[in-house]
Amino acid sequence: MGGAVTSSRSEARRHTRWLAIQLNASSFEQATEVDYFLTNASDNQVSAAWVAQTYSARNWVEVFYREAKGWLGLSEYQVRDALSMKRHWVLVFIAYTFILWHQLTGGFRRRWATKPLQTFAEALEAFRTAVEFRLVRWLNEHVDVFASHRAKFGYIWA
Repeated sequence: MGGAVTSSRSEARRHTRWLAIQLNASSFEQATEVDYFLTNASDNQVSAAWVAQTYSARNWVEVFYREAKGWLGLSEYQVRDALSMKRHWVLVFIAYTFILWHQLTGGFRRRWATKPLQTFAEALEAFRTAVEFRLVRWLNEHVDVFASHRAKFGYIWA
């Protein structure tokens, strides 16, 4: 009725976990961000430099998920099958790539922003401004399209 008891030193060592704590300041009191990293890598592999290098290589993945979930609705799908979920993910990935590409190349900066676009949120806001401006301009130029469409349903476009 009990759990297994570790009898050998090599077996006990295999279950060792290493915890690394990374701060964005020199002390906990000054830190505004604290990250905890847990690994089961071997003793001869783990060092402060190894932990920092390994997890900094993953940083772009974490940034992507935070931005895609927070700004583009990656986690807000309401579908019933796997194919629809994949389609939703593809659309989010395409939108993310499009916005990021414009941010990195300065595409939105040239006309739709008054300052350099340093963050994804700033680039997304410039994109929304551009789309809104172009949509409103198109609507004003093509009032007849909407008037005829609404007339089909008995509405009068004023």
